[in-house]
Amino acid sequence: MKKILIHGSGHKAISWQETISYMKDQKDILCPDLCSILNGQDATYENLYTSFVEYCSRIDEQIHLVGLSLGGIIAMNYALDFPEKVKTLVVIGTPHKIPKVAFEIQNVIFRFFPKSVFKEMAFDKKDTFALGNSIKKLEIADRMQEIKCPVLVICGEKDRANKKSAYYFSENIENVALCMIEKTGHVVNEENPKELARILNEYYDGK
Repeated sequence: MKKILIHGSGHKAISWQETISYMKDQKDILCPDLCSILNGQDATYENLYTSFVEYCSRIDEQIHLVGLSLGGIIAMNYALDFPEKVKTLVVIGTPHKIPKVAFEIQNVIFRFFPKSVFKEMAFDKKDTFALGNSIKKLEIADRMQEIKCPVLVICGEKDRANKKSAYYFSENIENVALCMIEKTGHVVNEENPKELARILNEYYDGK
């Protein structure tokens, strides 16, 4: 069964590379690059999510979804819309509500960044602004109780922005487990890839 690992907006698919190196059944792991699956469309959340739905439709079996940050939002959205397709869901450092004020502040700061800064991110400067503006309208927190597949919520102990959300998920999703990773911040797959892989391997061994 395929495992699809979805990166956040500040990183690319390659950010999963070290985590995958410690995981079992690597041949069944897929890491779509979010910018690439857009196929030249405008970088709005609607287009990105539609492109991800199309990506998953090419897999003729149930899937395990793992998403970090923006990737976690996409994964949850998909699990809500296509419950029969998702075997398990893992969300990492994912907000339960879109931090609209934080996006506004981020956009102000980003305006002063040169385009070269965005080369290491999933999207260029223009698309980063477009995506941030479009995602502010997204609301999925009220639908959390509709998720029926097993869910694992992972959060870095130092990820202050998303710890509250991790506890929210653990209290509002029916079939859920919560895992806090010590001495780790938001980008768990890069900051503590070996521990993340251990947790994922153990989780899938039990499924």
